[in-house]
Amino acid sequence: MLSQRQINEIKEHLDMAQNPLFFFDNDADGLCSFLLLQRFIGRGKGIAVKSFPDLNASYFRKVQELNADYIFILDKPVVSEGFWKEVEQINIPVVWIDHHKTEKEKIPNFINYYNPLFNDDIEDFDSKKKNTGEPVTVLCYQLTNRKEDLWIALVGSISDNFVPDFYTDFKEKYPDLTPESLHEDAFDIFYNSKIGKISKIFNFALKDRTTNVINMQKFLMKAKTPYEVLEENPKNYTMHQRFNYIEKKYRKLIDKAVGSVSESEILFFQYGGDLSISADIANELSYRFPKKIIVVVYISGAKANISARGKKVREMVLKAIEKLENASGGGHEDAVGAQIKTEDLENFRNFLEQNL
Repeated sequence: MLSQRQINEIKEHLDMAQNPLFFFDNDADGLCSFLLLQRFIGRGKGIAVKSFPDLNASYFRKVQELNADYIFILDKPVVSEGFWKEVEQINIPVVWIDHHKTEKEKIPNFINYYNPLFNDDIEDFDSKKKNTGEPVTVLCYQLTNRKEDLWIALVGSISDNFVPDFYTDFKEKYPDLTPESLHEDAFDIFYNSKIGKISKIFNFALKDRTTNVINMQKFLMKAKTPYEVLEENPKNYTMHQRFNYIEKKYRKLIDKAVGSVSESEILFFQYGGDLSISADIANELSYRFPKKIIVVVYISGAKANISARGKKVREMVLKAIEKLENASGGGHEDAVGAQIKTEDLENFRNFLEQNL
């Protein structure tokens, strides 16, 4: 959790930002984090960051195009040196809120950085639990605390496999949107409820052309209830259209992956095509086969994007790629992403199988 001092500091930055630009990770956790802060102050524009794993320098042109006076970075584990150099040149304030493991020493000292993983030295907590693995959505809701945005906070939380304390409040307010079972597991909610469907809609609709993503953001900035999202109408038509299109392809890929399951400890699945949804596939396979190490690879030309799930899989994947040229990766202990050259894929797979 954030400390009270950190909450006050971030609120001060939000108050001072008259034309903020929010860069957020291209998933429901990132989108919901942005929505919570934007709806809280009633201003600012959002840019979904599709580059992996970092926020690279190419995105900085948006700061100048939109004449931003503040930068907020949400749910991104890495920011490139090139981006920081651009920031220094115009001396624009930056607030970075994250929950991933990262190399703290590489964060420039002019950045206002907030991450519960580095809160061990902070004493002014209302709760004894300094870090319980909260996604950025939960951190943002902690500081905004707008009850009308409870549903947005839950959508972002369960998409990142986390059940927040306020889930009980949500169940009381929207019992028809939660699972009929008594399970409290985040993925049970995600895959078996209407609020989970909204989370999937967000994830898939973000994988659309920029104009449609911007229109979705505008719609969600004003949406008052989750029912407005679930009910297809002219204002959210493109969002539902994109979701339905990807959902059909997604289900075929899931079926194919399930059909390849063997006795091996690793479920290794690779595919190609026009949709990079390896993280979504890996999450559902992990839900279905919790005892296996899940590795989903999306091949796009010379690059292979990897999403892996399983106990302490981060350490395993980072060791597998540390000697590979132009490889990168990062994430959480049990959920990690990486990118390698396609030609190195066989070596990568062999390393995993030999070092389980």
